[in-house]
Amino acid sequence: MELLQVLGSLRELLFQTASYVNLVRSHSAGVGKPLIPERSRMLLALRINVLAKGYSGISLETLHQVIEAFNASCLPYIPEQGTVGASGDLAPLSHLALGLIGEGKMWSPKSGWADAKYVLEAHGLKPITLKPKEGLALINGTQMITSLGCEAVERASAIARQADIVAALTLEVLKGTTRAFDTDIHALRPHRGQIEVAFRFRSLLDSDHHPSEIAESHRFCDRVQDAYTLRCCPQVHGVANDTIAFVKDIITTELNSATDNPMVFAERKETISGGNFHGEYPAKALDYLAIGVHELAAISERRIERLCNPSLSELPPFLVTEGGLNSGFMIAHCTAASLVSENKALCHPSSVDTLSTSAATEDHVSMGGWAARKALKVIEHVEQVLAVELLAACQGIEFLRPLRTTTPLEKVYDLVRSVVRPWMKDRFMAPDIEAAHRLLVDQKVWEVAEPYIEKYRREHLPESRPISPTAFSLAASENASRCRHQHHHSDSEEFD
Repeated sequence: MELLQVLGSLRELLFQTASYVNLVRSHSAGVGKPLIPERSRMLLALRINVLAKGYSGISLETLHQVIEAFNASCLPYIPEQGTVGASGDLAPLSHLALGLIGEGKMWSPKSGWADAKYVLEAHGLKPITLKPKEGLALINGTQMITSLGCEAVERASAIARQADIVAALTLEVLKGTTRAFDTDIHALRPHRGQIEVAFRFRSLLDSDHHPSEIAESHRFCDRVQDAYTLRCCPQVHGVANDTIAFVKDIITTELNSATDNPMVFAERKETISGGNFHGEYPAKALDYLAIGVHELAAISERRIERLCNPSLSELPPFLVTEGGLNSGFMIAHCTAASLVSENKALCHPSSVDTLSTSAATEDHVSMGGWAARKALKVIEHVEQVLAVELLAACQGIEFLRPLRTTTPLEKVYDLVRSVVRPWMKDRFMAPDIEAAHRLLVDQKVWEVAEPYIEKYRREHLPESRPISPTAFSLAASENASRCRHQHHHSDSEEFD
C-alpha cells in the first residue's frame, strides 16, 4: 500500500513537472531574428531582478541556477518578435526559460551558438528542473519591453547631448548668432530641457570665454535673425531632453518592479492574480520616446540642407570645391533625408493598437515589444543623421580656414579629423559616415566637449552679450542718438 502511494505521488510529481515544462515549450512560439547576446543578457538580468524580489513563487535553488547561467553568460536564443506585451512578454521570456531548462539553442562566449544542454554542460551547469509555479514565474513580466527600453533611453540620452554639440558646430559654419541663447530669453519659458540646451550652446560658443575668429568675422553683418533650425535649437532639442527624462523615470520604475502573475504574498499567505504584467506603461513611454528623439534627426536634416545649399550657406555647393566633377555631400544628405522619412513611419505609436488574444481573456494588449524595437530603430537613425551633419559641419570649417572656431569646437573638429580626412574630391563615403557614427555611439564627441561645458557651469562665468544687429538695444540707441545730436551741434557752431 505504501509503495502504491509513493508511486502515485511520483506519478503526480512527474505529471506536474511535465505540465510546467509544456507551458514553457508551448509558449516558446516567437519568430524573427534572435536578440543579440548583449540584449539577451540584459533581459536575463532584469528577469533575475524580478524573481529576487520574492513575489514570484520561485525557489531559491532555481533562482541561484538562473544567476549562475547569467554569470557564465549562457544566453538562450530569443526571437525578437512574438510578444503583444500584455500577459507579460510571454513568447520571448518562454524562449529564455527554454534555454535554462536545457532545450532550444543557447550562446556563450566559450561555445558560441549550440544546443542549450551542451552549452550549460560546457560551463559545468545543470538544466533547471521546474517546480510548482516556476514555469509561470520565469515567463510572466515586461522584461523584453523594459530591457530594450533601457538601451533606448541610454542611447537617446547620449545622442541628445551630442546633438547640441553638432548643432553648435553647424551654427558656427553657417555664421549664426548666439543671441538667441541669452539666459533671460529662456528664463521666460523655463522648461528644464530648453534651459539646459541653451546653456550648452553658450558654454561652447560664448565669445568672451572661447574667442571665435569665425564669429568675429561676421559680428556686424546685416542678417537680422537666423533660421529656426539654428535659432530654435533650445526649444526643439530641449523637449527631446525632457521627453528622455520623462521616459527614463518610467523605465527605471518598471525595471525595479515586480511584474509577475499571480503575485505571491508570503506574509499574508495569499496568492493574488493581478495585472502588473501589462506592458502599457513602458509601451506608451517608448512610443513617446521615439516621437521625441526623432525630432533631433528632423531638425538635423534641415541643417544639413542649409550646409549643402550654397544659396543658404555661402559655401561651395554640396561642400566640395569642384562641384561639376564631384558630388560632395549631395547623396549623404539624401541618406539623411531617407532616414528621417523612415522615422516618420516608425514614429506611429504601436501602443494605440490592441488585439484580443487568449480566447478574449487577454482582451486589451499594449503591443509594447514593437514599441521598444522601433524606438531603438528610430534612435539608430537619429545617430546616423547626426553623423552626416557632423561630417558636413567639419567639412564646412575647411572653407572658412584659416579662421578658427571656439576651443571646444576645434577639439571636436580635431576628433573627427582623427578618423575622417577632409573631402577634397569624391571618394567612398560610407566608411566616413560609419566612422563619425561610431564617434557618436561611443560618446567620443561628448567626452571631448564635456570638460568645457562643465567648467563653464562650475565657474558661473558671466554671460557675454556682444553687440549685434540681431538685437535692438535701447541703451545703444540712446547713445547713438546722443552722438548724432552732439555732431549736429558741432556742425552748427562751425557754420556760425
